[in-house]
Amino acid sequence: MSARPANAGEPFGPKEPFGPKESFSPKEPFSPEEPFSLEEPVRILRVAVPSPLRRSFDYTLPTDSTTAPDSLQPGIRVRVPFGNRELTGILLEVSDTTSVNLNKLKPAIEILDQTSLIPAHLLSLWLWAARYYQHPVGDALHTLLPTGLRGKAQANIKKRKNDAVLDDAAEADHPDREDELTSEQQQARNDICAMSDQFQCFLLDGVTGSGKTEIYLQVINDTLSHNRQVLVLVPEISLTPQTLARFRQRFVDRSIAVMHSGLTPRQRLNAWLLAAKGDADIVIGTRSAIFTPLARPGLIVIDEEHDSSFKQQDGFRYSARDLGVMRAQRESIPIVLGSATPSLESLHNALSGRYQHLRLTRRPGNARLPVTRLLDTAQQTLEEGFSSELIQSIRQHIDKGNQALVFINRRGFAPVLQCRDCGWTAECLHCDARMTLHRTPAHLRCHHCERRQPVHTHCPECQGKSMLAVGIGTERSEALLQRHFPDTRVIRVDRDATSRKNDLNDLLAEINQGGPCILVGTQMLAKGHHFPAVTLVAVLDADSGLFSADFRGQEFMAQLLVQVSGRAGRSDDAGKVGEVLIQTRHSTHQSLQTLINQGYHALAEQLLSERRLAAMPPFAAMALLRAEAMNAAAPAQFLHTARLQAEQLLTQMPDGHQVQISGPLPAPMEKRANRYRQQLILRSTHRANLQNLLSVLCQQLEQMSTQRSVRWSVDVDPQDMI
Repeated sequence: MSARPANAGEPFGPKEPFGPKESFSPKEPFSPEEPFSLEEPVRILRVAVPSPLRRSFDYTLPTDSTTAPDSLQPGIRVRVPFGNRELTGILLEVSDTTSVNLNKLKPAIEILDQTSLIPAHLLSLWLWAARYYQHPVGDALHTLLPTGLRGKAQANIKKRKNDAVLDDAAEADHPDREDELTSEQQQARNDICAMSDQFQCFLLDGVTGSGKTEIYLQVINDTLSHNRQVLVLVPEISLTPQTLARFRQRFVDRSIAVMHSGLTPRQRLNAWLLAAKGDADIVIGTRSAIFTPLARPGLIVIDEEHDSSFKQQDGFRYSARDLGVMRAQRESIPIVLGSATPSLESLHNALSGRYQHLRLTRRPGNARLPVTRLLDTAQQTLEEGFSSELIQSIRQHIDKGNQALVFINRRGFAPVLQCRDCGWTAECLHCDARMTLHRTPAHLRCHHCERRQPVHTHCPECQGKSMLAVGIGTERSEALLQRHFPDTRVIRVDRDATSRKNDLNDLLAEINQGGPCILVGTQMLAKGHHFPAVTLVAVLDADSGLFSADFRGQEFMAQLLVQVSGRAGRSDDAGKVGEVLIQTRHSTHQSLQTLINQGYHALAEQLLSERRLAAMPPFAAMALLRAEAMNAAAPAQFLHTARLQAEQLLTQMPDGHQVQISGPLPAPMEKRANRYRQQLILRSTHRANLQNLLSVLCQQLEQMSTQRSVRWSVDVDPQDMI
């Protein structure tokens, strides 16, 4: 096996439409050995093997192979020996040369596929993605394959009874007809359809309830009429059932494949193969569905494009949104990014002309945007998080036969269990975090490492019995509302209340019946749901994002507030006017005032100006080099060495001074899951400089003996600084 770098001699691909306007090529970190001269014609298989090593490996043909080497296509699976194991890798190329002595090369065990599972243009893109996100190529390609293809199994569709991965007309309700479009909607539809046979990225920027989904549906219908397939990404599994239901009602004669983590490996594999063969007209899925091949690609739609769940937060840390843009470019098809609160990256690309900006400023029909007010609670005595004015407003809306939604982004009963006598608080032994008190069933839980323990009846420090639940969570809010509204159904929607299969669907079905009720929930209620009977949205605490350690904190806060506020007043009934009440102890804060009085885009422009002055994304490229270990000193020591190596490399690079390095610094949550965490921040206004540094640095770090004492990773374009 050779140690040939996977990126040797390969260009880094086209200019990234989501980043600065320059291309870059990774530099060879080491002088390659002279190619080994073969005296007789032996063909070499260059294979990407799932391992933490940033390189490909060379093998000879299987000893019993009768397959002509020239017939082997890049993208087929190859079973190979690797140390004392057998692994399934992806063939990258068949070569006449190798940098390893031929006698040291091992033969591959088995060729698993006759034809490539991955189209050539997608294989090229995924190789580019592995390099761009600085991830081992074999592991990256392993990640993009369905679980069912990561071993020796044949790439065959096997349907089982009650397997509903492929949805068709037999399962559809009464058909849904196209809505009449407003002039803004019609213009957006026409603009997208006019680019049906070429690449263009559209930012569909519409207020909540403005009919973005109807535009998706009509553009998709146009795409299907040209015998093309469509890929639709949604941010979370919870949105998949309602999206699927709407699509089934509209496209009763079309096949729809579903891709998300809630399916069995066989279901995901079936959907993947059906899409790849062209038997699925529409593919609907979450983040990983971006890797699904399409036989007849025609359109990509990414709904709620701003949502951070489109960025993988561990392992292969790719952005499905950004790869979607790159994929659309490679396949020469349009892509639509939809949101009421566009990410600052996408908004910047639209304002600079790189994306076509489509605006929807009003709701169709009689539906109107809700009226929003701030409730200043700085000087008020609250009843378990609720002001008297808020309780009164909820009562008024319920008495009119409407629904109210209470948003509190904390699960459990209370975020803190504290001793009233000595001040002791229940803290997680494995994280720098407090244990959250849950009442149903009673226990303490860390929401970062999921460690659980019984509820203390006596203080472990002073043995006192005055244990106090401090703060509010969804369980506590639910209990208070049940006391105030004993005759009204209170429905809690959070991860704990929807842990079993179909729990969420059952709750949403009950809500959509339209009867008076009060919804209490977390972000699960804020994203994309259409609740026509909700006329009041109440936000219990809007302040957490105002003072976040993450530079994106205010952006995330504004997006969340606007999204949850948008659940109010969506009915076409002119009598169901929406109202939003936001409780805050900082009602005069400039960001809140701008958001409430001038809207999301005014605040976004303000934040973009601040980012430009500070040379922060999207005006600069950023990467985090993270390290963690059970030994508190090891991560900082490793990153200190990494910084010295990076600084040395920068002295050898032209314009190396344009890369700034900060740290090593403790992560905002330094200890998590019993591991200490440090990070190095690398930033440059020139993406090429940052990438060239990272491509060499990662190869060098891989060779360090001290790297075995820590877990380290690179996060390019990080969405979570915590």
